[in-house]
Amino acid sequence: MTNVAVDHEYTREGPAGSPASVRPAAVVWLTGLSGAGKSTIADALGPTLRARGLAVEVLDGDVVRTHLSKGLGFSREDRDLNVLRIAFVAHLLSRNGVTVVVSAISPYRAAREEARRMIGAFVEVAVAPPLEACIARDPKGLYAKALAGEIPAFTGVSDPYEPPLAPEVHLDTTQIDVQTAVDRIVLALEERGHLGAP
Repeated sequence: MTNVAVDHEYTREGPAGSPASVRPAAVVWLTGLSGAGKSTIADALGPTLRARGLAVEVLDGDVVRTHLSKGLGFSREDRDLNVLRIAFVAHLLSRNGVTVVVSAISPYRAAREEARRMIGAFVEVAVAPPLEACIARDPKGLYAKALAGEIPAFTGVSDPYEPPLAPEVHLDTTQIDVQTAVDRIVLALEERGHLGAP
């Protein structure tokens, strides 16, 4: 796997030698197939966390690919590099007290585990409706093209998706609405001490 360097001189208590202590904020990492509901949940979670007084940044996988990972393809190496670039940006924000919400397919387990190691305060959210539901939604028309052979190496069709083995939160978006999904993530953050008093 391609590695992204991290400045480990910046400790969990703040920058080395700094008199001020900066407590790293959490990174909420939503992973799942295209059409699972990741972006919808992330867009609802951001304002909810801001209402709790947190500084929040939402990193959408598609947006990052356009601006930070332009030129990368969809080989396993390129997908992993994209995930680690997102993780690096999330790490920089988190260590400065910004709560980060990541919405990215991030299909490979090893890359997500490397992101967890890099970040530390990592809350993995598996957005996991059945594949059939994602195909039925197909908001971008991508599954239809992939099933017709027009898109090679498409996650969930012709390329694997490795679901989390023990995510902090598991969401089947065919069984719950967006608000319930947000509430479950907020509860997970509260239980892990990442939120102050409401």
